[in-house]
Amino acid sequence: MVKAYSNDLRERVVAAVEAGDSCRTVAARFGVSVSSVVKWSQRWRATGSVKPDKMGGYRPIVLEPHRDFILEQLRQSSHVTTRSLQRMLAARGVKVSHDSVWRFLHREGLSFKKKPVRP
Repeated sequence: MVKAYSNDLRERVVAAVEAGDSCRTVAARFGVSVSSVVKWSQRWRATGSVKPDKMGGYRPIVLEPHRDFILEQLRQSSHVTTRSLQRMLAARGVKVSHDSVWRFLHREGLSFKKKPVRP
């Protein structure tokens, strides 16, 4: 992912548009797209700032509210699998994927390597 243009460039572009130049002219002069000039000008008029929004994002951990339930299931039975945890959560109304359960357990530092029973 590329990083956002600097605030300095954004401010100079908006100042040129505010001075009366067209968006196409300003875009050609500063080497940015016309849509960027339009969006930065709109942001300036709406908020008074040209600062970009945060890029990327934070996704909350869906299973965090169910942490105690999951850990209790693991304490009760050490042979529980990620698929069975997924089914237990589904019975409680929490629809998650197998991978979500695995990632949650990995973040908790728990391992689920099942070895076959040897005779």
